[in-house]
Amino acid sequence: MDGTALLLVSLGLLAVAVAYSSVGHAGASGYIAVLTLAGIASPEIRPTALALNLVVGGIGLARFAGAGHVAWRAVAPLVLTSAPMAWVGARLRLPEGVHDLALSAVLTISALALFRTASLAPTSDARVPAARVPWLAGLPVGAAIGLLSGITGTGGAIFLTPILLVMGWAATRDASGLSVAFVWANSLLGLIGLAQAGFILPSTFPWWLLAVLIGALVGTQLGLKVLPVPTLRRVLGCVLLVASAKLAFL
Repeated sequence: MDGTALLLVSLGLLAVAVAYSSVGHAGASGYIAVLTLAGIASPEIRPTALALNLVVGGIGLARFAGAGHVAWRAVAPLVLTSAPMAWVGARLRLPEGVHDLALSAVLTISALALFRTASLAPTSDARVPAARVPWLAGLPVGAAIGLLSGITGTGGAIFLTPILLVMGWAATRDASGLSVAFVWANSLLGLIGLAQAGFILPSTFPWWLLAVLIGALVGTQLGLKVLPVPTLRRVLGCVLLVASAKLAFL
């Protein structure tokens, strides 16, 4: 990869990290899209995305937890089942397109719902004073999302955050905090699962790591301190549409 291509890919990854980390995501689906468009070898894409996810998710987790937006009791039932299923999903090899179009449709519908309700977000958030996830519902939801995140090479937040908001389990910023905790655990287990099967990171990985580090610091600052809640929901909708396009067309 020449210097110009490296710069363009790094800038693309930085932009993804900014947008995704602002809403409590780590960006794996966006990284996969950028790396695929850049022509990176397929066996290198998923481990690279998960490794970048782990770093960006770690920064997001530290910052959202420090701001009081990570309700650990609400995270517990989700991570308890999602983390092992992410490990299982990372080791599965499914035929191309088995689930991609269905997931793309679900993400598109979720994005449109977020756009439609964005202006009402402050009112709906006020009705959710504290994040809560019922154990009986959270355990199967966590397992399903964990499996999907492992299969798709993502952290799972693109599936979890809309569920938290639609079910009224968390307000917008608390949903971001729960999602980033969920992402970090899933990314760690997913990367361990890939490591046991063996993977290689590209030689340009350190540059991409630097890009997403900068992006995560900027994005979390935007999400915690700068962007109003309706804008955060619109950003989340855009993130879901990017993920949907990646599943449908890449």
